[in-house]
Amino acid sequence: MAVNSPNSPRQKMINLMYLVFIAMLALNVSAEVLNGFQLMEDSLMTSSDNSLRRNRLIMDELQSYNEQNPEKAGEWYKKGAEVRAMSDSLMNYVEELKIKMVRKADGRKADVNNIRHKEDLNAASEIMLSPVKGEGKNLRSSIDNYRNTVTGFVTNENLRAIIENNLSTEPSPSAKKLNKNWEESLFDQMPVAAAVTLLTKLQNDIRSSEGEALASLLNSVDVSDFRVNQINAYVIPESNIVIQGGTYNARIVLSAEDSTKHPLIFVNGSTMPEGNNGLFAAPAGSIGTHTVQGYVEMPRSDGSVLRRDFNNSYTVIEPMATVAPTLMNVLYAGIDNEISISVPGVAPQDVSATMTNGSLVRKKNLWTAKPSRVGETAVVSIAAKSGGQTRQLASREFRVRALPDPTPYIEYTDANGNPAMFKGGALAKGVLVNAGGIKAAIDDGILNIPFQVRSFRTVFFDAVGNAIPEVSDGSRFSERQKEQIRRLSRGKYFYISGVRATGPDGPEREIAVIEVRVN
Repeated sequence: MAVNSPNSPRQKMINLMYLVFIAMLALNVSAEVLNGFQLMEDSLMTSSDNSLRRNRLIMDELQSYNEQNPEKAGEWYKKGAEVRAMSDSLMNYVEELKIKMVRKADGRKADVNNIRHKEDLNAASEIMLSPVKGEGKNLRSSIDNYRNTVTGFVTNENLRAIIENNLSTEPSPSAKKLNKNWEESLFDQMPVAAAVTLLTKLQNDIRSSEGEALASLLNSVDVSDFRVNQINAYVIPESNIVIQGGTYNARIVLSAEDSTKHPLIFVNGSTMPEGNNGLFAAPAGSIGTHTVQGYVEMPRSDGSVLRRDFNNSYTVIEPMATVAPTLMNVLYAGIDNEISISVPGVAPQDVSATMTNGSLVRKKNLWTAKPSRVGETAVVSIAAKSGGQTRQLASREFRVRALPDPTPYIEYTDANGNPAMFKGGALAKGVLVNAGGIKAAIDDGILNIPFQVRSFRTVFFDAVGNAIPEVSDGSRFSERQKEQIRRLSRGKYFYISGVRATGPDGPEREIAVIEVRVN
């Protein structure tokens, strides 16, 4: 029979992947990382299918016991059928939500297994959080009802705690601080690819919880009557996906164990040492799919030997890591440049990074890079901790540039009462008279960095064309400059030049000239 251990490595793998996704979803991730969700989605679906097969084996065994002795096993079989029906109903409902999300993002011909608009941030919110037809509250209620019912069939406190934890609808501490409920913390502004993966993870937890409940019901049947003729061998991996250079870990067990007898385990042509307690480890060397196969032998009480074969596989992938600046494709010296760093399949807290030619600091879900010297390359190197080992995964070079010159401007309020920036051309005399002075900033759609204007001068022209320069009072028009402006008639012009400003990178620089024509 199939048994779901409370310390199942498969369950640990699923929980780890869930934490990875929750941390990654807050990031402005690249298309490369969005595509990585498909890899996780496939792994979760495979794990869910494996759970479904194990659960079917348990139900088949319960049905067999019921046919042999309905008086003894009938009660447990009916409860198992109830658990199976509730699980299938909730699984189908979650699958319908996935389809609705993907159709909202991709249209009526959408394919859940091939999402085109993975980055769509509105589909999940509209389906789950809409004030009128949002499904989030209903899903939370359905999960609560399922959890409360299923845990009633589980007698073991540890297993019951696992189900309650896997199917908890309590928001995380960080979500509570933001006054978000469970559904808002999961689906508010989530990329549709991530939202679908979260629902697949939920389906995985449903199948896992179903298995715990069915196993508990099966354990309620008298062992001496039924258990001995349904022993099966299983490979339970911590993960079916392993980073190259790491270690594939799996537990090979029989579905029922006798503490007085130790099975003989043969894996890939070799006998596993008895002291390993069924723990199998293989170095993840070459990339690709690798097979774990063999058989388990257990002596029966009559002297014969029970043999069960097993077969499983795992995939070794290349180390992957992404480093992307969130605002620009280069790093600028002297300022904080936000970048995102992620490693698919590894929790954010297990990812570390360093940088040459400057400093690199983690700030919540992002990193801040501050280069030191212009013209020198800055190299960001990423490492990840997996299976107790820390490995260097990737590095990326960035060019370091000085901040571009800011643009000087006169700030004023337009006819609609909105703030506006005058950078040259014609401007009403009244606006000029009321203007306080000159400001400067980099505002090119990529950077938005204010500068401090230290001084500037104006150049007016008298009736015969002689230039009359006047010096500012810091960043403000001096009284002499204001007087010259008041004297200008319509169509006359003057220049604002010699604008000197400093930015967050430190050096003072002289920036562009503004030509002003009185309108």
